[in-house]
Amino acid sequence: MKKSGYSFFFHLIHFHHQLSLFHSTSLTSMNSSPPVESLDLIAVGAHPDDVEIAIGGTLAKLVKQGHRVGIVDLTDGEPTPGSPGPEVRLAEAQAAAEILGVQTRLTLDLPNRRLFDCYEARVKLAKVFRKYRPKVVLGIYGKTPMASPDHWQAMQITDAAVFYSRLSKWDTEFDGLPVHTIQKLIWYPLGWASATHETPGSFVIDISDTLEAKLESVRAYKTQFPPGKERVFRMVESQARLLGGLTGIGAGELLISPHPPVVSDLLTQFTIL
Repeated sequence: MKKSGYSFFFHLIHFHHQLSLFHSTSLTSMNSSPPVESLDLIAVGAHPDDVEIAIGGTLAKLVKQGHRVGIVDLTDGEPTPGSPGPEVRLAEAQAAAEILGVQTRLTLDLPNRRLFDCYEARVKLAKVFRKYRPKVVLGIYGKTPMASPDHWQAMQITDAAVFYSRLSKWDTEFDGLPVHTIQKLIWYPLGWASATHETPGSFVIDISDTLEAKLESVRAYKTQFPPGKERVFRMVESQARLLGGLTGIGAGELLISPHPPVVSDLLTQFTIL
């Protein structure tokens, strides 16, 4: 089988932590709680289900590889037409996280439908980064035409929070949490309207062995994707299969690096085993 962008991804950053279990669903008393084990990677979405739809297979694969993975939803996604309330949506999000196997899922208290890039939002997310100290952050890429404008705002908030996380001489703004430099910011598109495999900096992660987990995690959002919306699952799977077909694997997910990725072994990366 041809090597995928998955190993390419790990030429960017090497992880060293072993897999362990930790669940979290809120940010209350962040600074007063006992120290937590750091995460290797945090994926940020505007709403519960954004991350699963775009990169659920990547996150499941990272966990299988033994890495500590977290998800941060900037809002609880409510209100929405099909959900009876935020408690149900949060329960669906936690179920999806368990399907993927991620160790931590957090929900910030920023407003759905009224999410804007602002100083307060940047600081809230940067506090998460300073607390959990990830090596890599995955954030939304670009605008999503005809879909929620929250996605575009989420990209700007995430980009800024990565920068804020490393700024020194600003401890009072971050409840005394120590500075933390994130080694790599990588973006993920929410559908073909945002980016394709021809987008500069793009590469493909092989999710052939975690595609089913990805689809199952999306199905956990029963209030968002009832039987009448089966086309969503067909669309998600077809995109993964198309990326796989383009790259010689079973299924893939697209990621975008803002800087040219570095390959240390050309033959290992780009030859057939």
